[in-house]
Amino acid sequence: MKKSTLVLLGVVGFAIFLGVMTYSMMGNRKVRVEVCVNFNGRNNCRTASGATQDEAVRTATDNACALVASGMTETMTCGHQPPASIKVLD
Repeated sequence: MKKSTLVLLGVVGFAIFLGVMTYSMMGNRKVRVEVCVNFNGRNNCRTASGATQDEAVRTATDNACALVASGMTETMTCGHQPPASIKVLD
C-alpha cells in the first residue's frame, strides 16, 4: 500500500475511535445535578453528571469537598456529610 493510503486509513480510524469514545462518555451522562456543601464554615457548589442521580450527586459532592477541605481526612469527612442542597438540572 502507498504511504498516503496508510496515513488516510490511520486518520479515519482515529476519527472513528474518537467518535465512539465521545459517544460512550456522553451517553452515560443522563442526570445533571448541582450540589452545595458546607464544611468548617466554608461553602462550595459544583455541578456534575452521571448515569444515575446518586452517581452525579456523589461526583459533585466529591468535587465540592475537594475545594473546601484541607487534606485527605477532611475531604473524606466532608464527603460523608449530607450536602447542604441538591438541585437536579435539565
